[in-house]
Amino acid sequence: MSRIGKLPINIPAGVTVTVQDTVVTVKGKKGTLTQEINPIITVSVEGNVCTVKRPDDEKQNRAMHGLYRSLIQNMITGVSEGYKKSLELVGVGYRVSNQGQVLELALGYTHNIFLGLPAEIKVETKNERNQNPLIILESADKQLIGQVCAKIRSFRKPEPYKGKGVRFVGEVVRRKAGKSAGKK
Repeated sequence: MSRIGKLPINIPAGVTVTVQDTVVTVKGKKGTLTQEINPIITVSVEGNVCTVKRPDDEKQNRAMHGLYRSLIQNMITGVSEGYKKSLELVGVGYRVSNQGQVLELALGYTHNIFLGLPAEIKVETKNERNQNPLIILESADKQLIGQVCAKIRSFRKPEPYKGKGVRFVGEVVRRKAGKSAGKK
């Protein structure tokens, strides 16, 4: 049996989980999320516990068992607590600002980058003296917030020589030595 798939999911107070045919809907104080599920996998809700079951031990079914259990767990955590990710811009002259859901990034290119964010994501930017500029993203959808972070990071990935670029707060970038000095 799948170690992850067989674990029951506890549903906290204030969160409702409904299963209709192959669609699981989770509602909570942070919003509503839906996920379509393969018809082979069965999801049942009894009281404040949600369980995910599979028909047999076929390899594909085992894989989907753990996957859908994790997706439902992430949805429940998202609508009850939410997810928060912070990115920092490391580099001279790197700046960030936002007007509503539009993020403006100055990352050393000849032009600024404008990125429109989905309505489900709350964005906040911080530019303080002697500190790296920060982008703080909050959302109930773990997949969406991760995708947006990856997109922002792809504009200027951290490079190994000077460490400049967009990185997660607390991320450690492995540094490389530069060229060896002088000729003989």
